[in-house]
Amino acid sequence: MPKTILIAGANRGLGLEFARQYALAGENVIATCRRPAEASELRRLGVTIETLDTSTASSIEALAKKLEGESIDVLVCNAGVYGPRSEQLTDMPTEDFDLVMRTNVLGPLRLTLGFADGVARARGVMAFLSSRMGSIGTMSSASGIAYRASKAALNAVVKAASLELGKRGVRVLALHPGWVRTDMGGPQATLTPEESVAGMREVIANASALHGGFYDNTGAAIPW
Repeated sequence: MPKTILIAGANRGLGLEFARQYALAGENVIATCRRPAEASELRRLGVTIETLDTSTASSIEALAKKLEGESIDVLVCNAGVYGPRSEQLTDMPTEDFDLVMRTNVLGPLRLTLGFADGVARARGVMAFLSSRMGSIGTMSSASGIAYRASKAALNAVVKAASLELGKRGVRVLALHPGWVRTDMGGPQATLTPEESVAGMREVIANASALHGGFYDNTGAAIPW
């Protein structure tokens, strides 16, 4: 029986590649984006497209209500923004910092709460796209401080969710996709989206053994 895969932030980049690979594998893909009318690539894949803006509580609540009763085998939280591309500590505008934190931290927390029952019903997996830049243990630069801070905070949300939802059979992971040739990663990145997502899908498939951890696209553990 096909699994149900819910992807938050699927209109481009890694989210779109997750949708493509899971659809090709025959899974039931629910791909979300802010503007479905503009999601031509998703329409070509033949997946179910739903409206979702992870920075808005009402949007998450609306989709959770629409999918109430659905069993979700895998929730992939891909939605995120980089924010100001600072090279050092900087006194950035409050609205810039708030946008990054609201999108990268509060949004995933709300997704966790909104879809916990559906994922628990399937005893499924929640996978959150984090970044090695959010690892405090390996940090060697202050560049992109808003993004770094948001991913470190997201990792805390992931760990807390693993402790609470693990009791209900949900497996929760933070994933670093690697340096990928996307709009965010740039053209000099070392991985294609296809390579990155294929690796992360393998990690997700082994989530029972990796629950509550932070891993790269090869399954190697990353220090918090």
